[in-house]
Amino acid sequence: MNVQRYITYQLTLEIKEPITLTIGVLGRFTLPAGRYLYTGSARKNIDQRICRHFKKVKPRRWHIDYLTTHPAVTIIAVQKFSADECQVNQQSAGEILITGFGASDCRKKCGAHLKYVKDH
Repeated sequence: MNVQRYITYQLTLEIKEPITLTIGVLGRFTLPAGRYLYTGSARKNIDQRICRHFKKVKPRRWHIDYLTTHPAVTIIAVQKFSADECQVNQQSAGEILITGFGASDCRKKCGAHLKYVKDH
């Protein structure tokens, strides 16, 4: 039996109104309202990682934590993939607004793993 092994996930986020936030060492940014795609991965416990993203109160360990803890941000969909994180990210449409976001360990020059996909 071949069991599907998911290693990559993609969150669809909605920002209800423009927000300004400081994201770790990346700096301070203003993000417009609209939809965003964030692509991440987990070698194990992917469902636990995804559930963590829904928590509004948590230590800010990753770039995405600064976004998901903001009250104007909602996760509206989640998809899981067996493909590589960078492959999924590169095949996703959208505009990079924060260079380096979620891509600290990226080896495939994605630019960022958060993309703005315009208005909702």
